[in-house]
Amino acid sequence: MIMNMNNTAKAEKALSITTTLTLIISGYEYLRACQNYREGMNILDIASYANSDLNTYCLVLILANLILLPNALMLYKQSGISLKDEIYDRKSLGKDIFTGIVLAVISSAVSLISLFVARGRTEMAFSGWGKLSVDEIVLMIVSLGFVSGICKEILFRGLAKNFCGNIWGETTALLLFNVLFGMLDWFNMGHSFLVGLLWIWGYKKRGHLIVPMIAHGGMNLISIVYYIFT
Repeated sequence: MIMNMNNTAKAEKALSITTTLTLIISGYEYLRACQNYREGMNILDIASYANSDLNTYCLVLILANLILLPNALMLYKQSGISLKDEIYDRKSLGKDIFTGIVLAVISSAVSLISLFVARGRTEMAFSGWGKLSVDEIVLMIVSLGFVSGICKEILFRGLAKNFCGNIWGETTALLLFNVLFGMLDWFNMGHSFLVGLLWIWGYKKRGHLIVPMIAHGGMNLISIVYYIFT
């Protein structure tokens, strides 16, 4: 009974950490989008402004993730779970990296759906960031490629499996946290939820967080390169 209560408390803590991150980032995106609202805009137009201030958006991502990450690391430590072993195993590292790269490419292909969705925008939508400076590119790589790729996977996939899986069931916990993941990036209209399902599959298939980390960070890096050269 004591163990069950302890497990429940850990699950609640894990959920509260991830929910807090979701509320902070999605809240910023919502406020930013609303600040640019004009009469006649459709929902796609409004959503396009969620990350229109690139530098602030990237800094919010970095700070929110790094502020909440220590709570997650403490939860792992208190539970006697090795995060290093959860992320990778030398014996399977090559196959895990390969799986992550494949999923990054597949996720990037899924991202093309966003181009079709964007056709529903009007001339009132955000027109894009324009030509990026070197500083902005570096900031995007750090925030989207590394911080998001590493921290978000610990928070949305790792916490779900290790601390909520034994309460709600592993698949149910991963799907619930994936809903939060989709809510965090609400402005991309379900894209994050869809690719999150791919990353859940890779995580469950290979058993190590390095798979969704590479898939997540890799997809974002591919998107950055695509934006720079198109």
